[in-house]
Amino acid sequence: MTAALALTALLPAFAASVLSVGSAAAADGGSGYAFAAGARTVGGARGTTDAVPLEPGTTYRSTLPEKGEIYFRLDLAADTTAYVPVTAVPPSDATVSASDGIEVSVEDDNGTACDYNSARFGAGLSPRPVTALGHRDAGKALCQDAGTYYVVVERLVSGSQTTSPGSWDLEIAPVTEPALAGAAAGATTAPGAWDSASPEPLTGTARRRTAGAGFSTARTLDQGVWQTDITPGQTLYYAVPVDWGQQLHATVDLGSTSGDAHGYVGAALNLSLYNPVRGYVDDVSLGYDGTQKSSSLTPLPPVTYANRYAVPGAENSVRFAGAYYLVVHLTGQTADTFGPGPYGVTLRVRVDGTPNSGPTYAGSPVPKGVFDVSADRGSLGAAADGDGTAMRALAVGGIGTGTALLLVLGVWTLTARRAQIRANAQKPTA
Repeated sequence: MTAALALTALLPAFAASVLSVGSAAAADGGSGYAFAAGARTVGGARGTTDAVPLEPGTTYRSTLPEKGEIYFRLDLAADTTAYVPVTAVPPSDATVSASDGIEVSVEDDNGTACDYNSARFGAGLSPRPVTALGHRDAGKALCQDAGTYYVVVERLVSGSQTTSPGSWDLEIAPVTEPALAGAAAGATTAPGAWDSASPEPLTGTARRRTAGAGFSTARTLDQGVWQTDITPGQTLYYAVPVDWGQQLHATVDLGSTSGDAHGYVGAALNLSLYNPVRGYVDDVSLGYDGTQKSSSLTPLPPVTYANRYAVPGAENSVRFAGAYYLVVHLTGQTADTFGPGPYGVTLRVRVDGTPNSGPTYAGSPVPKGVFDVSADRGSLGAAADGDGTAMRALAVGGIGTGTALLLVLGVWTLTARRAQIRANAQKPTA
Protein backbone atom coordinates (compact mmCIF):
# COMPACT_ATOMS: atom_id res chain seq x y z
CA MET A 1 0.00 0.00 0.00
CA THR A 2 2.82 2.34 0.90
CA ALA A 3 4.56 1.64 -2.40
CA ALA A 4 1.36 2.26 -4.32
CA LEU A 5 0.88 5.59 -2.59
CA ALA A 6 4.48 6.50 -3.36
CA LEU A 7 3.96 5.74 -7.04
CA THR A 8 0.76 7.77 -7.07
CA ALA A 9 2.64 10.73 -5.66
CA LEU A 10 5.62 10.26 -7.95
CA LEU A 11 3.95 9.81 -11.33
CA PRO A 12 2.37 13.30 -11.58
CA ALA A 13 5.73 14.92 -10.89
CA PHE A 14 7.43 12.63 -13.38
CA ALA A 15 4.78 13.33 -16.01
CA ALA A 16 5.24 17.05 -15.44
CA SER A 17 8.96 16.73 -15.97
CA VAL A 18 8.37 14.75 -19.18
CA LEU A 19 5.95 17.38 -20.46
CA SER A 20 8.42 20.14 -19.67
CA VAL A 21 11.08 18.30 -21.69
CA GLY A 22 8.63 18.08 -24.61
CA SER A 23 7.80 21.77 -24.38
CA ALA A 24 11.46 22.72 -24.38
CA ALA A 25 12.09 20.61 -27.48
CA ALA A 26 9.10 22.07 -29.27
CA ALA A 27 10.26 25.67 -29.12
CA ASP A 28 13.95 26.47 -28.86
CA GLY A 29 14.79 30.02 -27.84
CA GLY A 30 12.87 32.73 -29.67
CA SER A 31 12.86 30.98 -33.05
CA GLY A 32 10.23 28.32 -32.40
CA TYR A 33 12.40 25.72 -34.18
CA ALA A 34 12.88 22.35 -32.46
CA PHE A 35 16.53 21.38 -32.76
CA ALA A 36 17.36 17.68 -32.49
CA ALA A 37 17.59 16.50 -28.91
CA GLY A 38 21.21 15.87 -27.96
CA ALA A 39 22.63 17.68 -30.99
CA ARG A 40 26.37 18.27 -30.60
CA THR A 41 27.44 21.91 -30.50
CA VAL A 42 30.38 22.80 -32.76
CA GLY A 43 31.93 26.02 -33.95
CA GLY A 44 32.35 26.79 -37.62
CA ALA A 45 35.94 27.70 -38.49
CA ARG A 46 36.84 30.83 -40.44
CA GLY A 47 39.20 28.80 -42.61
CA THR A 48 39.85 25.20 -43.62
CA THR A 49 42.87 24.69 -41.33
CA ASP A 50 40.80 24.69 -38.15
CA ALA A 51 37.65 23.11 -39.60
CA VAL A 52 35.91 20.73 -37.18
CA PRO A 53 35.18 17.25 -38.58
CA LEU A 54 31.56 16.21 -39.04
CA GLU A 55 30.53 12.59 -38.48
CA PRO A 56 27.69 11.27 -40.67
CA GLY A 57 24.72 10.21 -38.59
CA THR A 58 25.38 12.87 -35.95
CA THR A 59 23.31 16.05 -35.75
CA TYR A 60 25.12 19.29 -34.91
CA ARG A 61 24.25 22.77 -33.73
CA SER A 62 26.32 25.79 -34.68
CA THR A 63 25.98 29.50 -35.42
CA LEU A 64 26.37 31.49 -38.63
CA PRO A 65 27.80 35.00 -38.33
CA GLU A 66 26.46 38.02 -40.20
CA LYS A 67 29.28 37.99 -42.72
CA GLY A 68 31.88 35.58 -44.01
CA GLU A 69 32.10 31.85 -44.64
CA ILE A 70 32.42 29.14 -42.02
CA TYR A 71 33.98 25.73 -42.65
CA PHE A 72 33.49 22.15 -41.47
CA ARG A 73 35.41 19.04 -42.54
CA LEU A 74 34.32 15.68 -44.01
CA ASP A 75 36.52 12.63 -44.58
CA LEU A 76 35.08 10.51 -47.39
CA ALA A 77 35.86 7.28 -49.23
CA ALA A 78 36.01 7.40 -53.02
CA ASP A 79 32.70 5.56 -53.49
CA THR A 80 30.70 7.34 -50.78
CA THR A 81 28.08 9.94 -51.65
CA ALA A 82 27.65 12.53 -48.89
CA TYR A 83 24.74 14.87 -48.19
CA VAL A 84 25.06 17.77 -45.75
CA PRO A 85 21.78 19.60 -45.08
CA VAL A 86 22.13 22.87 -43.18
CA THR A 87 19.09 24.54 -41.63
CA ALA A 88 19.54 28.20 -40.73
CA VAL A 89 17.21 29.57 -38.06
CA PRO A 90 17.03 33.37 -37.73
CA PRO A 91 15.39 34.97 -34.69
CA SER A 92 11.63 35.27 -35.02
CA ASP A 93 11.88 39.08 -34.91
CA ALA A 94 14.57 39.32 -37.61
CA THR A 95 14.05 41.60 -40.60
CA VAL A 96 14.68 39.79 -43.88
CA SER A 97 14.32 40.41 -47.60
CA ALA A 98 13.21 37.96 -50.27
CA SER A 99 16.79 37.30 -51.42
CA ASP A 100 18.27 36.77 -47.96
CA GLY A 101 19.17 33.21 -47.00
CA ILE A 102 22.11 30.80 -46.94
CA GLU A 103 24.39 29.02 -49.39
CA VAL A 104 25.98 25.63 -48.69
CA SER A 105 28.72 24.05 -50.78
CA VAL A 106 31.07 21.07 -50.58
CA GLU A 107 34.66 21.56 -51.79
CA ASP A 108 37.61 19.21 -52.21
CA ASP A 109 41.06 19.90 -50.77
CA ASN A 110 42.03 21.84 -53.91
CA GLY A 111 39.15 24.28 -53.57
CA THR A 112 37.03 22.74 -56.33
CA ALA A 113 33.32 23.05 -55.61
CA CYS A 114 31.64 19.65 -55.92
CA ASP A 115 28.19 21.16 -55.48
CA TYR A 116 26.44 24.16 -54.00
CA ASN A 117 22.86 25.09 -53.20
CA SER A 118 21.09 28.05 -51.67
CA ALA A 119 17.85 28.67 -49.79
CA ARG A 120 16.13 32.06 -49.52
CA PHE A 121 13.18 33.44 -47.56
CA GLY A 122 11.28 34.42 -50.69
CA ALA A 123 8.35 36.72 -51.28
CA GLY A 124 6.73 36.03 -47.90
CA LEU A 125 9.38 38.27 -46.28
CA SER A 126 9.02 36.24 -43.11
CA PRO A 127 11.92 34.97 -40.98
CA ARG A 128 11.70 31.18 -40.88
CA PRO A 129 13.98 28.14 -40.92
CA VAL A 130 15.52 27.68 -44.38
CA THR A 131 17.42 24.56 -45.45
CA ALA A 132 20.08 24.17 -48.13
CA LEU A 133 21.85 20.94 -49.07
CA GLY A 134 25.48 20.55 -50.04
CA HIS A 135 26.58 17.19 -51.37
CA ARG A 136 29.38 15.25 -52.95
CA ASP A 137 28.06 12.77 -55.50
CA ALA A 138 30.45 9.84 -55.96
CA GLY A 139 30.94 8.86 -59.58
CA LYS A 140 30.50 12.34 -61.02
CA ALA A 141 33.21 14.13 -63.00
CA LEU A 142 34.24 16.32 -60.06
CA CYS A 143 35.41 15.28 -56.60
CA GLN A 144 36.01 11.57 -57.30
CA ASP A 145 38.90 10.93 -54.93
CA ALA A 146 38.88 9.73 -51.37
CA GLY A 147 40.11 12.25 -48.85
CA THR A 148 39.22 15.46 -47.05
CA TYR A 149 36.32 17.63 -48.14
CA TYR A 150 35.01 20.88 -46.70
CA VAL A 151 31.45 22.03 -46.05
CA VAL A 152 31.21 25.80 -46.58
CA VAL A 153 28.27 27.78 -45.21
CA GLU A 154 27.67 31.44 -45.97
CA ARG A 155 24.87 33.89 -45.36
CA LEU A 156 23.24 35.49 -48.41
CA VAL A 157 22.20 39.10 -47.91
CA SER A 158 20.64 41.72 -50.14
CA GLY A 159 23.04 44.53 -50.90
CA SER A 160 26.25 45.33 -49.08
CA GLN A 161 24.71 45.36 -45.60
CA THR A 162 22.79 42.62 -43.89
CA THR A 163 19.15 43.37 -43.14
CA SER A 164 19.17 41.12 -40.06
CA PRO A 165 22.04 41.85 -37.66
CA GLY A 166 23.27 39.12 -35.36
CA SER A 167 24.13 35.46 -35.81
CA TRP A 168 21.71 32.74 -36.87
CA ASP A 169 21.47 29.27 -35.35
CA LEU A 170 22.32 26.27 -37.52
CA GLU A 171 21.35 22.60 -37.52
CA ILE A 172 23.59 20.29 -39.57
CA ALA A 173 22.73 16.62 -40.17
CA PRO A 174 25.24 14.87 -42.52
CA VAL A 175 24.26 11.60 -44.23
CA THR A 176 26.32 9.18 -46.32
CA GLU A 177 25.08 6.82 -49.00
CA PRO A 178 27.14 3.80 -50.10
CA ALA A 179 27.70 2.69 -53.66
CA LEU A 180 25.47 0.13 -55.34
CA ALA A 181 26.44 -3.52 -55.34
CA GLY A 182 27.03 -5.57 -58.47
CA ALA A 183 26.22 -4.71 -62.08
CA ALA A 184 23.64 -2.09 -61.14
CA ALA A 185 26.47 0.16 -60.02
CA GLY A 186 27.37 0.86 -63.64
CA ALA A 187 23.97 2.18 -64.75
CA THR A 188 23.82 5.96 -65.20
CA THR A 189 20.60 6.47 -67.15
CA ALA A 190 17.62 8.45 -65.93
CA PRO A 191 14.21 6.71 -66.05
CA GLY A 192 11.99 7.15 -69.06
CA ALA A 193 8.45 8.54 -69.23
CA TRP A 194 6.24 8.46 -66.15
CA ASP A 195 2.66 9.47 -65.36
CA SER A 196 2.89 13.21 -64.71
CA ALA A 197 -0.87 13.85 -64.58
CA SER A 198 -2.17 15.55 -61.44
CA PRO A 199 -4.51 13.22 -59.57
CA GLU A 200 -7.71 14.45 -57.97
CA PRO A 201 -7.01 15.73 -54.45
CA LEU A 202 -8.32 13.44 -51.73
CA THR A 203 -11.65 14.25 -50.14
CA GLY A 204 -13.39 12.99 -47.03
CA THR A 205 -13.39 13.71 -43.33
CA ALA A 206 -10.13 15.23 -42.14
CA ARG A 207 -8.25 13.94 -39.12
CA ARG A 208 -6.50 16.39 -36.83
CA ARG A 209 -2.75 16.05 -36.44
CA THR A 210 -0.52 18.58 -34.72
CA ALA A 211 2.84 19.18 -36.35
CA GLY A 212 6.43 19.03 -35.20
CA ALA A 213 8.52 22.17 -34.96
CA GLY A 214 11.61 20.83 -36.75
CA PHE A 215 12.89 17.97 -38.90
CA SER A 216 13.71 15.83 -35.86
CA THR A 217 10.21 16.23 -34.38
CA ALA A 218 8.21 16.02 -37.62
CA ARG A 219 4.91 14.19 -37.13
CA THR A 220 4.19 11.31 -39.49
CA LEU A 221 1.34 11.52 -42.00
CA ASP A 222 0.06 8.60 -44.06
CA GLN A 223 -2.23 8.95 -47.04
CA GLY A 224 -5.31 10.92 -46.09
CA VAL A 225 -6.77 14.33 -45.28
CA TRP A 226 -5.23 16.04 -42.28
CA GLN A 227 -6.00 19.27 -40.43
CA THR A 228 -4.17 21.47 -37.96
CA ASP A 229 -3.89 25.11 -36.90
CA ILE A 230 -1.14 27.59 -37.69
CA THR A 231 -0.37 31.08 -36.44
CA PRO A 232 1.43 33.85 -38.38
CA GLY A 233 5.18 33.30 -38.33
CA GLN A 234 4.88 29.61 -37.41
CA THR A 235 6.50 26.72 -39.31
CA LEU A 236 5.05 23.20 -39.20
CA TYR A 237 6.90 19.94 -39.99
CA TYR A 238 5.38 16.66 -41.13
CA ALA A 239 6.98 13.46 -42.49
CA VAL A 240 5.38 11.22 -45.13
CA PRO A 241 6.82 7.70 -45.65
CA VAL A 242 7.37 7.13 -49.38
CA ASP A 243 8.77 3.78 -50.49
CA TRP A 244 10.74 2.82 -53.60
CA GLY A 245 8.39 2.97 -56.60
CA GLN A 246 5.83 5.25 -54.99
CA GLN A 247 4.68 8.76 -55.94
CA LEU A 248 3.84 11.51 -53.47
CA HIS A 249 1.18 14.14 -54.16
CA ALA A 250 0.31 16.91 -51.70
CA THR A 251 -2.20 19.75 -51.64
CA VAL A 252 -2.43 22.46 -49.00
CA ASP A 253 -5.57 24.45 -48.14
CA LEU A 254 -5.64 27.63 -46.06
CA GLY A 255 -9.08 28.16 -44.52
CA SER A 256 -11.09 31.36 -44.57
CA THR A 257 -10.73 33.79 -41.69
CA SER A 258 -13.57 34.71 -39.41
CA GLY A 259 -13.88 38.47 -39.24
CA ASP A 260 -14.46 41.57 -41.29
CA ALA A 261 -10.83 42.27 -42.25
CA HIS A 262 -10.11 42.97 -45.91
CA GLY A 263 -6.87 43.05 -47.82
CA TYR A 264 -4.38 40.78 -49.53
CA VAL A 265 -1.13 39.11 -48.45
CA GLY A 266 1.07 37.79 -51.26
CA ALA A 267 2.83 34.46 -50.65
CA ALA A 268 1.01 34.17 -47.34
CA LEU A 269 1.38 30.39 -47.02
CA ASN A 270 4.31 28.32 -48.26
CA LEU A 271 4.40 24.53 -48.57
CA SER A 272 7.87 23.05 -49.16
CA LEU A 273 8.85 19.44 -49.77
CA TYR A 274 12.21 17.99 -48.71
CA ASN A 275 13.58 14.49 -49.33
CA PRO A 276 14.94 12.07 -46.67
CA VAL A 277 18.30 13.88 -46.50
CA ARG A 278 16.47 17.24 -46.20
CA GLY A 279 17.23 18.18 -49.78
CA TYR A 280 14.80 20.60 -51.42
CA VAL A 281 12.37 18.99 -53.86
CA ASP A 282 9.62 21.52 -54.60
CA ASP A 283 7.48 24.24 -53.06
CA VAL A 284 4.35 26.26 -53.68
CA SER A 285 3.03 29.53 -52.23
CA LEU A 286 -0.45 30.97 -52.20
CA GLY A 287 -1.72 34.50 -51.72
CA TYR A 288 -4.50 35.17 -49.22
CA ASP A 289 -7.44 37.57 -49.15
CA GLY A 290 -9.28 36.09 -46.20
CA THR A 291 -11.18 33.50 -48.26
CA GLN A 292 -10.16 29.85 -48.54
CA LYS A 293 -7.23 29.10 -50.88
CA SER A 294 -5.68 25.88 -52.18
CA SER A 295 -2.55 24.88 -54.10
CA SER A 296 -0.72 21.66 -54.98
CA LEU A 297 2.88 20.61 -55.42
CA THR A 298 4.01 19.75 -58.94
CA PRO A 299 3.46 16.02 -59.73
CA LEU A 300 6.56 13.98 -58.92
CA PRO A 301 7.88 10.79 -60.53
CA PRO A 302 8.00 7.49 -58.66
CA VAL A 303 10.89 7.28 -56.21
CA THR A 304 13.81 5.46 -57.80
CA TYR A 305 17.59 5.44 -57.47
CA ALA A 306 18.08 6.36 -61.15
CA ASN A 307 16.28 9.69 -60.74
CA ARG A 308 19.64 11.13 -59.68
CA TYR A 309 20.70 11.00 -63.32
CA ALA A 310 17.86 13.29 -64.40
CA VAL A 311 18.35 17.01 -64.94
CA PRO A 312 18.76 18.65 -61.50
CA GLY A 313 15.40 19.64 -60.06
CA ALA A 314 12.41 18.00 -58.43
CA GLU A 315 12.76 14.76 -60.42
CA ASN A 316 16.46 14.50 -59.54
CA SER A 317 15.67 14.90 -55.82
CA VAL A 318 13.28 11.94 -55.43
CA ARG A 319 16.18 9.52 -55.58
CA PHE A 320 15.58 7.42 -52.47
CA ALA A 321 12.85 6.07 -50.22
CA GLY A 322 12.30 7.32 -46.70
CA ALA A 323 10.62 10.18 -44.89
CA TYR A 324 9.69 13.06 -47.17
CA TYR A 325 9.11 16.25 -45.21
CA LEU A 326 6.19 18.62 -45.77
CA VAL A 327 7.04 22.01 -44.25
CA VAL A 328 4.30 24.64 -43.94
CA HIS A 329 4.97 28.30 -43.08
CA LEU A 330 2.45 31.12 -42.62
CA THR A 331 4.06 34.53 -43.09
CA GLY A 332 4.04 36.87 -40.12
CA GLN A 333 2.52 39.58 -42.32
CA THR A 334 -0.80 37.73 -42.21
CA ALA A 335 -1.35 38.96 -38.65
CA ASP A 336 -1.13 42.61 -39.71
CA THR A 337 -4.00 42.23 -42.18
CA PHE A 338 -6.19 39.43 -40.86
CA GLY A 339 -5.30 39.11 -37.19
CA PRO A 340 -3.25 36.71 -35.04
CA GLY A 341 -5.25 33.59 -35.88
CA PRO A 342 -4.96 30.68 -35.51
CA TYR A 343 -5.75 29.75 -39.12
CA GLY A 344 -6.95 26.37 -40.30
CA VAL A 345 -4.66 24.33 -42.58
CA THR A 346 -5.64 21.15 -44.43
CA LEU A 347 -3.09 18.83 -46.04
CA ARG A 348 -4.31 16.30 -48.61
CA VAL A 349 -1.61 13.65 -48.89
CA ARG A 350 -1.68 10.95 -51.55
CA VAL A 351 0.88 8.15 -52.00
CA ASP A 352 0.39 6.12 -55.18
CA GLY A 353 2.18 3.08 -56.54
CA THR A 354 3.21 -0.38 -55.40
CA PRO A 355 6.39 -0.44 -53.28
CA ASN A 356 9.35 -2.40 -54.58
CA SER A 357 12.58 -3.62 -53.01
CA GLY A 358 14.68 -0.76 -54.36
CA PRO A 359 18.41 -0.93 -55.10
CA THR A 360 20.97 -3.19 -53.46
CA TYR A 361 23.67 -1.20 -51.72
CA ALA A 362 27.21 -2.43 -51.14
CA GLY A 363 27.02 -1.19 -47.53
CA SER A 364 24.74 0.65 -45.14
CA PRO A 365 23.86 4.33 -45.25
CA VAL A 366 24.66 6.45 -42.22
CA PRO A 367 22.48 6.88 -40.25
CA LYS A 368 21.25 3.36 -40.81
CA GLY A 369 17.63 3.20 -41.94
CA VAL A 370 17.49 6.69 -43.41
CA PHE A 371 16.23 5.21 -46.71
CA ASP A 372 13.83 2.77 -45.03
CA VAL A 373 10.15 3.61 -44.48
CA SER A 374 9.35 0.91 -41.91
CA ALA A 375 10.30 3.07 -38.93
CA ASP A 376 8.29 6.01 -40.29
CA ARG A 377 5.17 3.88 -40.78
CA GLY A 378 5.57 2.41 -37.31
CA SER A 379 5.35 5.86 -35.77
CA LEU A 380 1.80 6.35 -37.06
CA GLY A 381 0.31 4.05 -34.42
CA ALA A 382 -2.39 5.28 -32.07
CA ALA A 383 -1.39 8.90 -32.56
CA ALA A 384 -2.82 8.90 -36.09
CA ASP A 385 -6.34 9.34 -34.74
CA GLY A 386 -5.45 11.59 -31.83
CA ASP A 387 -2.51 13.41 -30.37
CA GLY A 388 -2.01 11.46 -27.13
CA THR A 389 -0.33 14.10 -24.97
CA ALA A 390 1.53 11.70 -22.71
CA MET A 391 2.85 9.63 -25.60
CA ARG A 392 3.96 12.75 -27.46
CA ALA A 393 5.85 13.91 -24.41
CA LEU A 394 7.61 10.58 -24.05
CA ALA A 395 8.50 10.54 -27.75
CA VAL A 396 9.97 14.04 -27.57
CA GLY A 397 11.82 13.20 -24.38
CA GLY A 398 13.54 10.34 -26.16
CA ILE A 399 15.37 7.32 -24.85
CA GLY A 400 16.63 9.00 -21.69
CA THR A 401 13.13 9.84 -20.52
CA GLY A 402 11.83 6.38 -21.39
CA THR A 403 14.70 4.81 -19.45
CA ALA A 404 13.87 6.98 -16.47
CA LEU A 405 10.24 5.84 -16.57
CA LEU A 406 11.27 2.19 -16.72
CA LEU A 407 13.59 2.77 -13.76
CA VAL A 408 10.77 4.35 -11.73
CA LEU A 409 8.41 1.48 -12.53
CA GLY A 410 11.11 -1.07 -11.79
CA VAL A 411 11.86 0.42 -8.37
CA TRP A 412 8.15 0.57 -7.58
CA THR A 413 7.67 -3.09 -8.57
CA LEU A 414 10.59 -4.22 -6.43
CA THR A 415 9.38 -2.16 -3.46
CA ALA A 416 5.84 -3.49 -3.79
CA ARG A 417 7.04 -7.08 -3.89
CA ARG A 418 9.19 -6.61 -0.79
CA ALA A 419 6.25 -5.01 1.03
CA GLN A 420 4.04 -7.94 0.11
CA ILE A 421 6.64 -10.42 1.34
CA ARG A 422 6.92 -8.59 4.68
CA ALA A 423 3.15 -8.51 5.05
CA ASN A 424 2.86 -12.24 4.39
CA ALA A 425 5.63 -12.96 6.88
CA GLN A 426 3.79 -11.05 9.61
CA LYS A 427 0.48 -12.93 9.15
CA PRO A 428 -0.23 -15.48 11.89
CA THR A 429 -0.04 -19.09 10.81
CA ALA A 430 -2.82 -21.60 11.52
